Amino acid sequence: MTNILQTRLSALALAALLAATPALAQDAATDAPADPAPAETAEQTEGNDLGLSMGEPAEAESELGQTYIHDVSGDWEIRCIRTPLEADPCALHQVLRDDAGNAVSTIELVNLDRGGQVAAGATIVTPLETLLTGQLTLAVDGGAGRKYPFNFCTERGCVARVGFSQEDVERFKRGNAASLSIVPLVAPDQTVSLKLSLTGFTAGFTTISELNALNAAAVDKATAEQQNGNASAN
Repeated sequence: MTNILQTRLSALALAALLAATPALAQDAATDAPADPAPAETAEQTEGNDLGLSMGEPAEAESELGQTYIHDVSGDWEIRCIRTPLEADPCALHQVLRDDAGNAVSTIELVNLDRGGQVAAGATIVTPLETLLTGQLTLAVDGGAGRKYPFNFCTERGCVARVGFSQEDVERFKRGNAASLSIVPLVAPDQTVSLKLSLTGFTAGFTTISELNALNAAAVDKATAEQQNGNASAN
């Protein structure tokens, strides 16, 4: 995963969808039988005779909470977070590069099916050298842009959490490319514009919507099973 984006996936709906998983993971760990201790090999026995440790296989780290690429849709990656559930929460991901091909910014976008004004949300990360008061501007196919404020900065970059209406989402689906503009801290009278490709957005947005619906159903199912188990225990 690109270092500049390590701060982002816990934002927006993904964090909410994952909120129910820690207890479930603990339950799974509690119920799992312990692996039998491996028998010593001849080499280990010989090493022990010399008072030396020959070591033992290290346990593989749990993949829970780790990000993986589920698929690619045009210029977008479909990234998901590993959970103990039947389906994982996912988002669209794209790295924005300058004319020299250097990674400058990233965007992580997720559908929000809550029936309100916000149809999708995104976490956008820009370099620390961004002038925060200049905000960021997003425009589709050279049309009128919208300005969004930054929320905070970390050692990895400055973060803006933004919301998109259904109209915005439809504009992305119809568009060819969007431009994301930021103001450099060292040159407040200038603007840096980065291309955000919309190739593959429509299919990708449909895919994450379907995957996140499956994840929401899995969360509801697991929550109900856990509640039933607690009720039976009482």
